[in-house]
Amino acid sequence: MTPKERAEKSAAVMWGNDNASVWLGMELVDVDEGRATLSLLVQKHHTNGHGICHGGITFALADSAFAFACNSRNQAVVAQHNVISYIAPAKVNEVLTATATEVSLNGRNGIYDVKVTNPEGKTIAEFRGFSRMIKGQHFEE
Repeated sequence: MTPKERAEKSAAVMWGNDNASVWLGMELVDVDEGRATLSLLVQKHHTNGHGICHGGITFALADSAFAFACNSRNQAVVAQHNVISYIAPAKVNEVLTATATEVSLNGRNGIYDVKVTNPEGKTIAEFRGFSRMIKGQHFEE
């Protein structure tokens, strides 16, 4: 099995159980070893009192991309610590894209950067996730 096939199979298992990402309206665009891209169409119910995308929704999108990237090796991985910086507002009817990239993997600990952009490529948020491997796999190999 290639690393890409392993990542795709791990993602399929995770996506089948990821009620939150599906409920929020996210789509899994692409996954590979140490990388994942998810998207979300910002709708009215995603907005805050300012009429822009709620920061928690942007965080959730980035966090889900992070989760699929760090779980791409068929090893159960959870978040240890995350931080986000909001750069620009996202508006209703914009499709946000969150692209997660592995920065470091050392033993059971990983670091991943996620960039959330709008359709014009403008950065909406920068997220850094710190992961920790735990016991378990997504499927038997």
